[in-house]
Amino acid sequence: MSTFPLRIGTPDGLLYEGNVERVVCRSISGDLAILARHCNFCTALGMGEASVVMEDGTRRTAACIGGMLSVMNGTCRLLATTWEWKEDIDVPRAEEAKKRAEAMIAKGGLTDHEYKIAEAKLQRALVRLSVKQ
Repeated sequence: MSTFPLRIGTPDGLLYEGNVERVVCRSISGDLAILARHCNFCTALGMGEASVVMEDGTRRTAACIGGMLSVMNGTCRLLATTWEWKEDIDVPRAEEAKKRAEAMIAKGGLTDHEYKIAEAKLQRALVRLSVKQ
């Protein structure tokens, strides 16, 4: 299968650079797959599971929490707010974050802003736990 160059970065730095067969992730308008020779494209990323099929055919999975993806002249650049490879996800930490967010929501009395923050924290924890399973 054909490959294309991919760069994955976060605000903390470059996480991956190399040729891949496919990138699958969630955009704000739904799931998408990028293959070699994709047209120029740019989209905002949502929260969800992402996967990368490497040049050798192996598949790596990650939790992707927001960001941007662009394809320009055959090169794909993915700048994620948070990108955690499956093997790097700390399950006890994600479970604790889930419990804290659920407790905040259950407590009630939150402003709209506080509720949205608690919901986002819960969603991030659920994405991490889902990817790890």
